[in-house]
Amino acid sequence: MKPIGAFSLVLHSHLPYVLSHGKWPHGMDWLNEAAAETYLPLLKTFNDLVAEGHSPKVTIGISPVLCEQLSDPVFKQDFKSYLAMKIESAKIDRTAFEKVGDDKMIRLADDWIIFYQQIHDDFFQKYDTDILGAFRKLQDDGQLEIITCAATHGYLPLLYEDAAINAQVKQAVVSYERFFERKPQGIWLPECAYRPYHHDWKSPLGEDTPRTRFGVEEFLDKHGLRFFYVDSHMIEGGKALGVYLERFEALKKYYEQFDGSYTNLKDEFKRNPYQGYMVKSRDQFEGQIYCFIRDPKTSLQVWSGEHGYPGDGQYLDFHKKHYPGGHRYWRVTSAQADLGQKELYQPDNIYGRLEENSSHFKNMVKQILQHEGQDAEGLPIICSPFDTELFGHWWFEGPRWIYKTLKLLAKDPEIKLMTGSEYLNQVDTYRVVSLPEGSWGEGGYHHIWFNEDNQWSWELIYAAEKKMLEAARMWSKHSDPRVQEALKQLARELLLLESSDWQFLISTVAARDYAETRIVGHHLDFTRVYELIEKLVNGEEPDAEAWQHYQDVCTRDTLFPNIDPSWWEGYDLPEEK
Repeated sequence: MKPIGAFSLVLHSHLPYVLSHGKWPHGMDWLNEAAAETYLPLLKTFNDLVAEGHSPKVTIGISPVLCEQLSDPVFKQDFKSYLAMKIESAKIDRTAFEKVGDDKMIRLADDWIIFYQQIHDDFFQKYDTDILGAFRKLQDDGQLEIITCAATHGYLPLLYEDAAINAQVKQAVVSYERFFERKPQGIWLPECAYRPYHHDWKSPLGEDTPRTRFGVEEFLDKHGLRFFYVDSHMIEGGKALGVYLERFEALKKYYEQFDGSYTNLKDEFKRNPYQGYMVKSRDQFEGQIYCFIRDPKTSLQVWSGEHGYPGDGQYLDFHKKHYPGGHRYWRVTSAQADLGQKELYQPDNIYGRLEENSSHFKNMVKQILQHEGQDAEGLPIICSPFDTELFGHWWFEGPRWIYKTLKLLAKDPEIKLMTGSEYLNQVDTYRVVSLPEGSWGEGGYHHIWFNEDNQWSWELIYAAEKKMLEAARMWSKHSDPRVQEALKQLARELLLLESSDWQFLISTVAARDYAETRIVGHHLDFTRVYELIEKLVNGEEPDAEAWQHYQDVCTRDTLFPNIDPSWWEGYDLPEEK
């Protein structure tokens, strides 16, 4: 039977660099939680599907900075201690529940002991502590596709220098080749944020002479990438779907402030979100780069806290925790229930909900392909992109839902599971489109990442970008090896400073103090490393305190061993034809 269309589950995995930058509540435990609750359970999901003869065909992005952390011995050792703590705390909970004779809570504590012991065994025995290697094997076997992301999740449209965007993408490709032993085909643009070609771009900080800027697609094409993803409003116009508003109350003020700033596109032809498009924002660009469109219907069905599957009253509640171990023993109950009204989690009630939700999703996919999808040119494709951490961390049952859903989809001969590259290799005709500037954030623009609360961070980033370009142009070929090594560390600190996580955390207020500390800290480290280099090239010897600070920074921020400062020497536009 000929398929009526394709479905592509797209997962974006990312955490900022937290190694040696705090532990709890902000820092290393973010990484430990994601590994235990999301990455390892998803590996089990994918391998179980493969063992049963069903290829998941998921497209999963793993950001370069996350790759660096998952492969670092510091993480592996800390993760061992973290798992031991979670198992021991569940045992302590069990003992406490035994004393009061609460059999239901005892069972739930036992479930946590079993869960974390299984995670421990998978990590240390099945995967030999190599999470990336386990994903790489699935890719090498043709079961899924791994795509990359900007090096430290820099918010590309707002970076001041084209050379800074170039370096974020170049480091992404180089890191991918190091970890996955092949070239990446696709990339997840941080926050799905895109900017077209501008001949009169001005800094959002104001007081800037207009200048020419590349479209983001040109950087991707330059480094051999073939495709990326955008939100549906970027292709259809209108309001952005948004992905964070329901999870972060603090974002509502930005949404209300900028509501109405969405784009209405000209109808040169009907743009269907269920097909791929070739992207071109100026006539002189001769490359081939494609975009896939986020489907709003299937995305809302999973993302929405109010209407989506994770909000089902039977599923494990994310917010209510039992301390000191932090284990969760309660269910969502209802969208209106406060923490005191949460009822006890009942695992036996989950199976039916998962069956119903996965069947509902599969039927939704089929209905879309049968109706809206048939207006697409070529094979219609539904792309459903999500933050990977939604599955398992935010929604505990998420990996099991993915297992059941992909299994149902794989067994339907009218639906073809496909990765991004597979679709591009099969479909050979594409419409060419120009995209507006925007993101998948609330309001569809940059407001979460540039507003009155975090504007000051961009002043520091822009100043550092300019200094990095100067340093690369003046000293990248300096004969002193100490200068060369210091330039590499300077580049690392700039990339860490550029992480879009800091602005996001400030806007959500979720970890505002931590984010502000990281911004100020990386800017200070960048400045002091720059000053040390200046002394060296001027024939002066930095004092002992300066050397000690430099060594401390190098010991703490060890990511990207193959970084090259010459990437920042400059990035010139080709002559316009």
